[in-house]
Amino acid sequence: MINFAQWDRHHFAWLSIVTAVITIALKTWAWWLTGSVGLLSDAMESLVNLAGAGFALWMILITHAPADDRHHFGHGKAEYFSSAFEGVLIFIAALAIIVTASQRLFTPQPLESIGLGLAVSLLSTAINFAVSVVLAKAGKRLNSIALTADSKHLMTDVWTSVGVVGGILVVALTGWLRLDAIVAIAVGIHILFEGHHLVRASIDGMMDTAMDDESLAGIRATLDDFAGRGITYKNLKTRRAGVESFVQVDVLVPRDWSVGQGHDVLDEIEAKLATILPRASIVTHLEPKD
Repeated sequence: MINFAQWDRHHFAWLSIVTAVITIALKTWAWWLTGSVGLLSDAMESLVNLAGAGFALWMILITHAPADDRHHFGHGKAEYFSSAFEGVLIFIAALAIIVTASQRLFTPQPLESIGLGLAVSLLSTAINFAVSVVLAKAGKRLNSIALTADSKHLMTDVWTSVGVVGGILVVALTGWLRLDAIVAIAVGIHILFEGHHLVRASIDGMMDTAMDDESLAGIRATLDDFAGRGITYKNLKTRRAGVESFVQVDVLVPRDWSVGQGHDVLDEIEAKLATILPRASIVTHLEPKD
């Protein structure tokens, strides 16, 4: 059994790439069997998955590079480029799907080999669902926006496939051929919204968005534990940069303390914050209380 707990981010990116290649092959086969424009739109979205996964791997490898003379805080923000790139690809794929389906809407064509085609499509959907769940857990554990974006895109692909399969079944039962094109257009509109969410999340990251509420609550609770020793704080600031996070805070100690006492307290505070934020860069500044 595969132990995903030992995998790094680039291992999951490779998993996404392999999955995309397999699902492209399966969905293209399903489209070839049936002639369904809905299944064609599904295959086109998987091409976006492949491009997005490849770009995510590239960005993840960049984030492994250590800080240098030109990038003092490392390369963690590279992952946001991956999420934005995938969002833009989704926009392009959605527009292509809508254009293709609109043409078929006015010139509907009969579907063939529906049973086998849908079976192949459902197999690819099951694969995407399983990998999406794995990537979601990995994205949360490793704090990777690239893996999280990839997971959300794959899950969008799953619901897209379910909708397409449902539409084709209705076509088979009713003979209403235009429904195939209508479903494909609905798929295109749906993934446009998903692309919007991915691009927005990337912009938030580029704008140095603060850490999530849970992390902020943990930081404040840790700092509040020192209040009994006459220590307070102000100007708490946080931000995320991909897998990295940064914390800055002014620590106020009694004015009659020596520099050595204050320095020891800062070391203690930073050590305790590091236990709840193991990948954070923590900067504390000592000030006397009024």
